[in-house]
Amino acid sequence: MSYQLEDKMVIGVSSRALFDLTKENEIFEKEGLDAYQSYQFEHEKDVLAPGPGFSLIKSLLALNDKDPENPLVEVIIMSRNSTNTSLRVFNSIKHYGLKITRAALVSGSSLSPYLQGFKTDLFLSAYYDDVQNAINGGFAAGVILTDHTYTGATDGSIRIAFDGDAVLFDDSSEAIYKEKGLEAFEQNEEENADDPLGEGPFAGFLKKLTWIRNQYGPDECPIRTALVTSRSAPAHERVIKTLRSWNVRLDEAFFLGGVEKKEILKAFGAQIFFDDQSVHTDPAAEEVPSARVPYKGGSLGGSQSDEN
Repeated sequence: MSYQLEDKMVIGVSSRALFDLTKENEIFEKEGLDAYQSYQFEHEKDVLAPGPGFSLIKSLLALNDKDPENPLVEVIIMSRNSTNTSLRVFNSIKHYGLKITRAALVSGSSLSPYLQGFKTDLFLSAYYDDVQNAINGGFAAGVILTDHTYTGATDGSIRIAFDGDAVLFDDSSEAIYKEKGLEAFEQNEEENADDPLGEGPFAGFLKKLTWIRNQYGPDECPIRTALVTSRSAPAHERVIKTLRSWNVRLDEAFFLGGVEKKEILKAFGAQIFFDDQSVHTDPAAEEVPSARVPYKGGSLGGSQSDEN
């Protein structure tokens, strides 16, 4: 019988999201593919340092210790690397004891066509075009920022933070805010407080997290989630009722009303923060790993790095 992915949370992660490949990416962008390949061959046995997504991935894989025969989480390396340049990544995975055994290596081609085949619940990459294609295809995906390093969680918890509009929820209310301003936005949310918001790109991922939490006792699961939104009262009620209608629970919620998110995320200890606006992800990334969620239907045109 083939290995089944439907009963697991499947995370697709690029090598640059998992490991620090800043120097290698600079070589690729400045000197080209041949120089990049030569560098990787020469340093094949050199262990890569953890990247921005390392702590999250390590913590998620630890959930499988609950029942090793029936793992809850499957992590798949999804990389634009070729097989020739991938050995350093696999050697580093082995060094850190990460139980990652599956990979998609596409030699510079797009990864998005393979997300459905792997039943992907979340895709993390530093390559904008792949993330945009994933969002357009209906998958939860984020462009992870790679400019900073992080120490990672030390207490065994898994802490994931989400923005609301255009991330957990659709962007219909945000569109009103952008077009007509704050007063019209708040009026719309008050008038529609009993009408659930539409599902955004990360609604399914949040529901999958809830499914995993339900495999544990009430005080056993290490996953902790937070909503960190620029909304404030009176626009809070619709959010709370929407989450209730989805039968999901967030552990913490912060309705900031324009207060900067960075310090709140630091206090929460987020291992990843998802937001649709760089005005929030860029400063947040100074303190916690952060990923920007593109709008569905957006245009392509990110960095062309081979190393992802």
